[in-house]
Amino acid sequence: MDVIGLLPRLHLLRFPVGQAYLWRDDDASTLIDAGPIGAGRAIADAVTALGHAPGDVRRIVLTHFHEDHVGGAGEFAALSGAEVLAHPLDAPFVRGELQGPPPRFEEWELPIHAEVAPHLPEGTPVPPAAVTDVADGDVLGFGGGARVIHVPGHTDGSIALFLPDEAVLFTGDTVAASPVDGTVIPGVFNLSRPQLLASVARLAALDAEVACFGHGDAVVGDAAAALRKAAGVA
Repeated sequence: MDVIGLLPRLHLLRFPVGQAYLWRDDDASTLIDAGPIGAGRAIADAVTALGHAPGDVRRIVLTHFHEDHVGGAGEFAALSGAEVLAHPLDAPFVRGELQGPPPRFEEWELPIHAEVAPHLPEGTPVPPAAVTDVADGDVLGFGGGARVIHVPGHTDGSIALFLPDEAVLFTGDTVAASPVDGTVIPGVFNLSRPQLLASVARLAALDAEVACFGHGDAVVGDAAAALRKAAGVA
């Protein structure tokens, strides 16, 4: 796992497939997404290497239920005592009560999926002991007040997080950056592409300077322009 500093309070944790983000306030930290199965210990080691205790991470906010985002959530929550939060439409899948619906692949997405799938760890995630529901418009206690934005399309319960005071946006897989040239694009492997595109447009209307994606390099500086271009409204 690679640890990349994006801002003084923000680090990117990059796994072979997918990534998570660690936001540090003065007295506590928040983890956004938790990587694939087996990532819990690596996240704890990264927090320690950054000079903090795993127990300083008070919450894990999951942008959606896919395994490359929630696989390490139960593991790290057990190590840190962090509260796990997710949208109620995705929470049953995070808790392991139900199996989530598979994406409706566009034909052009099938080769991409075939390339990515072998790199995901095998096994079943350890579900968190509890999951707290968060909904559109909720404000979470980090980053000066992190606003929850419901962005269905990739999954029914996908969420983004916007920190207005910091102009930082966490998009989950609603938006991505191309691994080829860094171009900001709508996310792939969705349940509903029309819903996803509407969600991308909603995020593009925000005044984000920094955009952090579930896949691909973050945009640091004038992220709103890149998001508007991705939404086709530049």
